[in-house]
Amino acid sequence: FKFEKGDITSVDGMTSIFKDFLPDIVVNLAAQPGVRYSLENPYVYVDSNINGFVNIIELCKDYGVQGLIYASSSSVYGKNKKTPFSVFDDVSKPRSLYGASKRSNELISHAYSDLYGLHTTGLRYFTVYGPYYRPDMAIHIFSKKIFNGEKISVYNNGNMKRDFTYIDDIIHGTRSAIDKNYSNEIFNLGNNKNEKLMDLVHILEEQIGIKAKINFEPIKPGDVVETHADIDYSISKLGYCPNIDISEGIPIFVKWYKEYYNV
Repeated sequence: FKFEKGDITSVDGMTSIFKDFLPDIVVNLAAQPGVRYSLENPYVYVDSNINGFVNIIELCKDYGVQGLIYASSSSVYGKNKKTPFSVFDDVSKPRSLYGASKRSNELISHAYSDLYGLHTTGLRYFTVYGPYYRPDMAIHIFSKKIFNGEKISVYNNGNMKRDFTYIDDIIHGTRSAIDKNYSNEIFNLGNNKNEKLMDLVHILEEQIGIKAKINFEPIKPGDVVETHADIDYSISKLGYCPNIDISEGIPIFVKWYKEYYNV
């Protein structure tokens, strides 16, 4: 194991790492995430998710990497009405720059696979959560505010559904993608369940032992009402088998939160 702190948009910095390490497989999980922040600061999404991605895939091509596995997102499905979302659905109408940037990664990867024979696998992650969770995500924000007795904002008046996917299931799916190293594929990594947002809130209340104070608000620009992964293709090609739903995963997260933040 070797750790290097760097910026994926730095051509010189990344070239030095590739030249020194000579990787067989590259897994790119680096990105500027989040739908709402892309409305406030679009430039950082172009820097990390497009310029940085092109930098990495160019180096993969130049250094003879056997395969690139990269994080895409359920956000590419945008305004799709049909659920569950299939990897064979049209994804030409994202609702956010974040979703558009992730779709661009998929298109760039397809071009590099076709032009240079570089193996690429895109993984469309669906609302990943668990210990060491991103603090800008709903479950983390809700937990913090419930513990502090603050009001949580629940959008679309609570009429939202998400395919919450526990981190361990994501790791297993990603590991399988590394091992399979297909020539050019895209897979959904979700839980194949769309949970009501208010059911999530109730589980948090139960695990924390405090009743949530809620502000119901309209849906935010760029948000979608529902996400739901069709994982049949991932099952058949990756042997992907998620088995942790929110009734099991949320208690694990809350236990970690209490210990990590000493609350």
